[in-house]
Amino acid sequence: MRATAALLKGAGEPFTITELDLEEPRPDEVLVRVASAGICGTDLEFATFFPTPAVLGHEGAGIVERVGSQVSSVKTGDHVAMSFASCGSCSLCLTGSPAYCRQFDVLNFAGTRPDGTTALSLDGTAVNGHFLGQSSFASHVVAPARAVVPIDPSIDLRHVGPFGCGFQTGAGGVLNVLHPEPGSTIAIFGAGAVGAAAIIAAGLSGCGTIVAVDVNEAKLTAARGFGATHVVNSKTTDVAKALAEIAPHGLGYAIDTTGREDVLRTGVEALGPLGRIGVIGIGPSESMSFKWRSVLNGRTVTGIIAGSSLPRVFLPKLLDLHAAGKFPVDRMISYFPFAQINEAVCAVKRGDVGKAVLTF
Repeated sequence: MRATAALLKGAGEPFTITELDLEEPRPDEVLVRVASAGICGTDLEFATFFPTPAVLGHEGAGIVERVGSQVSSVKTGDHVAMSFASCGSCSLCLTGSPAYCRQFDVLNFAGTRPDGTTALSLDGTAVNGHFLGQSSFASHVVAPARAVVPIDPSIDLRHVGPFGCGFQTGAGGVLNVLHPEPGSTIAIFGAGAVGAAAIIAAGLSGCGTIVAVDVNEAKLTAARGFGATHVVNSKTTDVAKALAEIAPHGLGYAIDTTGREDVLRTGVEALGPLGRIGVIGIGPSESMSFKWRSVLNGRTVTGIIAGSSLPRVFLPKLLDLHAAGKFPVDRMISYFPFAQINEAVCAVKRGDVGKAVLTF
């Protein structure tokens, strides 16, 4: 069949709307007609080096059109969110930690299926896809059944896409990993979509002090609306000093969404004894460093992928919270027609939008 996709012809180039050939789903795969797809910082990061030609996108939601002969978890007509791929058979998948699947990189970042094939092609030439289980910058996706989560058909699919990555990553970092106790103090470094989800989750956990740190004043203003009790503009303020005034005994918890070494160092040094910081951002820094004395007092630095979530369980819970008005992430979404993907990417890079979502 044919699918309309945003093709990345070369690393760092703009996307080109192109008609591609898409294979029918294999026995363990599902064909999904995409209704919406969020644009995540991970897409923009990988667009600078992912092997091309390629189709990216990993925050998709849509409707199942066909299922493979071995698929029983979803059926034709189901409304679904899509998330990352996992093998389902390694010890980590079998114990409820698919985000740390031993085959995670092969399944999500190779640009192909594990056997080296791809469902996408252009005039007979293979196109890299299967990005984080989906490559949802396209009208249709062939995804492994394990990456597809059935959801309530009454939910508006336009805002579901980002739940599969950004929203579950931020919220899960707090709810699934840090587990802050009521009344505790937490700082969120980076108040974009992932950070905002973490701020909301901190409020749901009953944190007494929730600090948002960012360079964008508009995002800090939005952070207050999502539950931040304090905001710190790191462009104009000495962050370490500000945090010491807000939390004289040190932070109990922190989340870094920036992927910046200097930001993470500040977060670690702001922790109190036994404080914990979760690292969930992919950014410009390839390494992290801080003085070894910074972790002596029982401080913990924890890497977190996809909110350490079990998507089939966690995503419906987040959507239920959203439906109840307790996880109001749709307030940060700006919608763009799929054909305007390059305009949406520019808006994301400028920091003009909280979360850009493509609609089909």
